[in-house]
Amino acid sequence: MRKLLSLIAIGCALAASAQTYTLQQLKDSALLNNIAIRSAQHGIEAAQQQRKEAFTKYFPNISGTGLWFNANKGMAETSINPSEVIPSSLAPVMAQVLPAEALMALANPISISMMKNGTIAGITAVQPVFAGGQIINGNRLAKVGEDVSRLQLQLSENEVEKTTEQYYWQLVSLEEKMHTVEAVEALLADIAKDVDVAVRAGVALRNDLLQVQLRQNDVESQKLKLQNGISIVKLLLTQYCGLCDTTFSVSVADLSEMLPERQDHQLALLSTSEYRLLDKQVEAASLQKKLTIGQNLPTVGIGAGYNYHNLLDNDHTFGMIFATVNVPISDWWGGSHAIKRKKIEQQKAEEQLTDNAELLKIRMQKAWNDVEEANQQLAIARRSIEQAEENLRLNQNFYKAGTVRMSDLLEAQLFYQQAHDKYTDAFADYQNKLLEYRLSTGQ
Repeated sequence: MRKLLSLIAIGCALAASAQTYTLQQLKDSALLNNIAIRSAQHGIEAAQQQRKEAFTKYFPNISGTGLWFNANKGMAETSINPSEVIPSSLAPVMAQVLPAEALMALANPISISMMKNGTIAGITAVQPVFAGGQIINGNRLAKVGEDVSRLQLQLSENEVEKTTEQYYWQLVSLEEKMHTVEAVEALLADIAKDVDVAVRAGVALRNDLLQVQLRQNDVESQKLKLQNGISIVKLLLTQYCGLCDTTFSVSVADLSEMLPERQDHQLALLSTSEYRLLDKQVEAASLQKKLTIGQNLPTVGIGAGYNYHNLLDNDHTFGMIFATVNVPISDWWGGSHAIKRKKIEQQKAEEQLTDNAELLKIRMQKAWNDVEEANQQLAIARRSIEQAEENLRLNQNFYKAGTVRMSDLLEAQLFYQQAHDKYTDAFADYQNKLLEYRLSTGQ
């Protein structure tokens, strides 16, 4: 992923004064301004926070509790009958020592009420010792989620670059056709001038001049359509790349028409974002299965705490250490089915990886076949231009010599324009096919 700061610098430079953009500048601006890229970046940030959250599970779980209460009566109430508690052997002694009123009081039950109000507070820390691998696998799964987010960002970047380049070559193609139309327009203007002179001199028919004028009208109509098409594509590029306005032009670097070297598709498969994303899905399914198994295993923890209460109307504090063991006995009934379900999902992910890997290799081969075909079409279009130019030159000479009709000359001129337009389309199509091959092979 390109550094955000460099993208911002490029975007500011584009917005400042530059009016002629290269393909790479348009791509960088699109990556900076496209909403899909920003959404994917937010996805990475969220995945990073989730990974950090999972890491905290390695540390002790510290919690504090506090309680104050005031009941309408004591929570612990009882009554004591002293006469039942005092041994009968002590009765003669107590009769001699205690007054009669006290002896009568001992014969009646005494009511006792405790914990009518009070305060309880404490703090505990529990360190997980064994959790069935849930903490380790949870952290691994969070890391896989972050990797997946980065791969999704790469796919979004690829799609943005692809769309930008398609718009770019569409604009280049239309502008090149406009240059061809302007050249044809100039050529027809020269022919019309010569024919007009010939008509005035009586050595050419007026019908020849009308044919030229009709052809000029047709070219003018084509020019209007091209102007409209260029305007629309510029609007699309402006919106997609976040440019300031449509008053810009694009520059075309000297691009080779040579056929590139074919990649090893089996090796290239491993570097594609699509394959790595599928592989991460298999890894995630495996970790989710392990997490489900861990949820059905015993968990062990050790802890320490410090507590306070005044339930007996005295402040009392004490510390303690403890160990906890949680065994999910009844959960194994439903848990066994959950584990089987996760195993099925893992198998499904593995089968999808194998199947889609074959489809990705087929996509690479098709993209390469398209590159070869586009390269051959480009070579044919280049030869057609040479032939159309020679044909036009000969027909111009033959018309001046009076051996061909005006319709033959205009037909030669039409072939000349069509040859140039086909070459322009073939060149743009070749560049798009190259892009598709690069993306499909992870370049």
